Amino acid sequence: MLPSEIGPSTFLKQRKLEEFRKKKEREYPDSDSDCDEYDREDRGLVLRQVLTLCCLLRVSLRTLRILSRDKKVLGPLVTDSALLTLAKLAGLTSSDASDEANDPDSDFYDNIISSLAEAKVLQLMCGLIERVSSSVSCSSPSSLSVQFYELRLMFLMTALRPELSTQLKQEGGVSILTAALDSCLEIQWKDQYECALDPAAPPISLEASQRIVEILKILFNITFSTHRQEPSEDDAALYRHLVAILRLCLMKKCTLSEDTDELQGHTVNLLSALPLQCLDVLLTVPLAPDSEQCQGVNMDCVHTLLMFMERRLESGDKIKEKLTPILNLLTESCRAHRETRQYIRKHILPPLRDVSQRPEEGTTVKSRLIRLMTHLDTDLKHCAADLIFVLCKENVRRFVKYTGYGNAAGLLATRGLLGGQGSRTSNSDAQYSSDSDSDTEEYRLVKDRINPVTGRVEAEQPDPMEGMTEEEKEEEAKRLIMLFNKLSRDNIIQPMGVNSEGKLVPISGLRDNALNEEGKSESENDGEAEEEEKN
Repeated sequence: MLPSEIGPSTFLKQRKLEEFRKKKEREYPDSDSDCDEYDREDRGLVLRQVLTLCCLLRVSLRTLRILSRDKKVLGPLVTDSALLTLAKLAGLTSSDASDEANDPDSDFYDNIISSLAEAKVLQLMCGLIERVSSSVSCSSPSSLSVQFYELRLMFLMTALRPELSTQLKQEGGVSILTAALDSCLEIQWKDQYECALDPAAPPISLEASQRIVEILKILFNITFSTHRQEPSEDDAALYRHLVAILRLCLMKKCTLSEDTDELQGHTVNLLSALPLQCLDVLLTVPLAPDSEQCQGVNMDCVHTLLMFMERRLESGDKIKEKLTPILNLLTESCRAHRETRQYIRKHILPPLRDVSQRPEEGTTVKSRLIRLMTHLDTDLKHCAADLIFVLCKENVRRFVKYTGYGNAAGLLATRGLLGGQGSRTSNSDAQYSSDSDSDTEEYRLVKDRINPVTGRVEAEQPDPMEGMTEEEKEEEAKRLIMLFNKLSRDNIIQPMGVNSEGKLVPISGLRDNALNEEGKSESENDGEAEEEEKN
């Protein structure tokens, strides 16, 4: 055990720390099963004191790394004084405040997150910005390894404290991190917004991909609020430069396939946070002989995004977190760029031919997306429905044709289009062409037999009233009305109808509105009659 009191001999302190560290490395994770709270606290206090001795710094930090695995020992080490000492040793701050020790009797058991709240006071962000800026041009292995931890710390600080995220952005964080991204990828520029993509180049190494992911996460933290903003001319140029690099992140491969997927996922997150008008850089790359294209526009990047979405559709875990960013990005891109919408529609919504199955049945991308339209998670089902709706040019008739009224009802109810009063939403900023949606010959042959609710051709069903007399049909209708009335009175069901705005409302509300309109029209007629009598 490490005693709570160590003698004045530095050599003895070093030897005891080494013995303790080696013992705990062998015994972890059950190393503290025989220790009480006082032992843990004493260890932390001792380590805080020996950190100030330069000759014991290396062994102290190694011991601290072992102890940090036990959250109960972190109390004495998450005070302002201790954090300032660590920051100063790491070269992140030159503050002398760390030389002032806190009262040993004070409460050391503050949560680590609440201590990070004081990071701005400790000026850690300024030190991190300076370190990251200076390490961009340094390529030594030791510096790159340290840079990863600097970036990880910067990400945690910007994620936990919004004001630090704002501070980083105000101090040129986007430009600094973009330069760091450029350095990690070793980019060769062909044009202002075009990176050279060499198919024969080696994949991104594990170490480089780790640093790139941290940079992307930090950039998301400081730019996520810019998506709906109109950037200035300088900011637009900066964001387009960043988007050109992000295109390379999408197109390049990592050493491991799971690293490629992670890199593309964080790239998609960042693209969905940047101003939409700056994403045109993704499409302005000249065509190559083997490029995917639509009407002369390069679709290589869009194709990569489509393949990424398909992989995410097939994964079963964390489906909301994995799918909503890419669905939103594709939806916004389809609204903004006609060629993108046409290319994606050919892959997701090809012309209808076989309508013997429900639209949500099958393994195609379309069927998987339509299944999501009735998902329990509201955000996810709206994202999936929005993409299909935009691919249908926000045309209600076409939307119902491809998805079936049952699947489409959720989005139509949300947008007030259940009554089909308008072919498109009035609040949409997109400008769609007026080309017609020509039906295939196979679809025309069975069009009249398609059930609009299920979206497929249903088998012929026998008439349930066949053989019944008119009196029996009338009695059956009365019985059904009585059953519906009973269910309504007992609040088991609530009859709904569509109002003039195309939204679902209770039938009682429709009846009241109709009576009000009728009374209003009668009063207007009476007023006109009185005017005529006076005249």
